[in-house]
Amino acid sequence: MTTTPDSASRKFDAARAGDYAVQSRIALAGYDACHEVAACLLAASLGSGGSADILVAGAGGTAREIVTAGQLEPGWRFTAVDPSEPMMELAMAAVADAGLGARTTALLGRVEDLPAARRFDAATLIGVLHHLPGQEAKRAILADIAARLKPGAPLILAGNRHAYAERPLFLAAWGERWRMHGASRVEIDARLGKILQGADPPASDEAVASLLVEAGFEQPELFFSSLFWGGWITRARR
Repeated sequence: MTTTPDSASRKFDAARAGDYAVQSRIALAGYDACHEVAACLLAASLGSGGSADILVAGAGGTAREIVTAGQLEPGWRFTAVDPSEPMMELAMAAVADAGLGARTTALLGRVEDLPAARRFDAATLIGVLHHLPGQEAKRAILADIAARLKPGAPLILAGNRHAYAERPLFLAAWGERWRMHGASRVEIDARLGKILQGADPPASDEAVASLLVEAGFEQPELFFSSLFWGGWITRARR
């Protein structure tokens, strides 16, 4: 794997950003449901009806985590962080369309760029980890998030896990999802080639748990699974 964290963010250029809202819902069966359950878990963890500052790491794209949680909890405020300018622009447009612009602060950069003393009530990292090459890059972003959470604060982590080529049935079903939505065989093959070359997911649920524990979190609980995708909730260690 020769991809670096910087080149991982550069993958999400203007062309890919424009395609993201559509392709994310095809590539992940249950995309909206995952975000809805994540918002409900955060509300259950923090208590509904109150105020909270939420860190949304890797917010670029649909901003679904902000839109869904923000509509559920009118007292929450969000800090959206993403290194890709086209993806951040797309996200903030979605935030504005949902009427949440006044409750959302955008930082074009990385979690490590936030003030070291800043502490959030909760955080999300959705659809990011499998794009970061190697264990160290994955541990680093999780550790940066843990360092900016209050003790015991919840984290929602969601993304792909398992080596794609080692799950041929799941990979074939992933291709069928695209056929179900009108993709040609040529387009499906191109997308299969891209997913096999362009991501580095954790090897297993256990690998995800190890990364989280090493970064300063408690053992996670799996709340969502769809082919390669998983969603977990955990807490920053007290």
